[in-house]
Amino acid sequence: MGLSARRFVRRDPWLWLTLPILLFLGVSFLLPLYEVVERSVADPRLGLDNFTEAFGSTQFRRVLVTTLLMAGTVTAVCALLAYPYAYMMVHSSGRVAALMLVAVLLPFWSSVLVRSYSWTVILQDTGIVNSLLRDVGLIDEPLPLVRSFTGATIGMVHVLLPYMLLPIYAAMRRVDQDLVKAASNLGAPPFHAFRHVFLPLSLPGVYAGCLLVFVITLGFYITPALLGNPRQMMLSQLVAQEIRLQNWGLGSAMALMLLVVTLVLLVVAARFVRIRDVVESGTRA
Repeated sequence: MGLSARRFVRRDPWLWLTLPILLFLGVSFLLPLYEVVERSVADPRLGLDNFTEAFGSTQFRRVLVTTLLMAGTVTAVCALLAYPYAYMMVHSSGRVAALMLVAVLLPFWSSVLVRSYSWTVILQDTGIVNSLLRDVGLIDEPLPLVRSFTGATIGMVHVLLPYMLLPIYAAMRRVDQDLVKAASNLGAPPFHAFRHVFLPLSLPGVYAGCLLVFVITLGFYITPALLGNPRQMMLSQLVAQEIRLQNWGLGSAMALMLLVVTLVLLVVAARFVRIRDVVESGTRA
């Protein structure tokens, strides 16, 4: 260990406790990532042929657009649902707010696979939704809610809603309510006080939640595989398909490009959202 490293550790001896997690991450993340990079440029032969083939593939470009569209749709729907819900939580009594939080987190603690399968039962042609709509006379034929873009969106919104809600709720709790009261005392109507005072102060939580949901959706696999349309697959499904076909190099190149897209989005988002807020928002909720 160099002199500068010794001084750094001597200044904060608790850093030694991070060694186990650093070793774990090195084995479980960096080594597989190295293998993905190696396969992308060396399988079946050394070069950038896999990246050229992926970029030249119409299917890859179509799947990439579908993935970005799905991520944007899921993020927007989660934001529209989470913001008013978090607002009600902040302005409810402690017991009601706790019950509302449990209502969101209770499904969060169950398996993603179980939740996705449950949506296949609810959204299928003979499921609860289509049966109810037929009983009230709104439809004559069942809506194609399973194996569709809509079904995948519903399933992923259900899974990812807590990732949007918790940052927004944490940001709202940090807003000083006296500022809103001061605006009201100065003659601002309730909506104007909300729009010009409360909303801007809570936007960092919205940005953090959108970043979390969008990035997670980019690599989502289970829910779109069960509820989505095979003709509208996401990039993670395409990577899995290439791996099943033993196209290790091409699949690795696609996975690496998905990682690069995610990192680029994080770099761009870092200009508007502090990454520390994204990490800490869940612990402050």
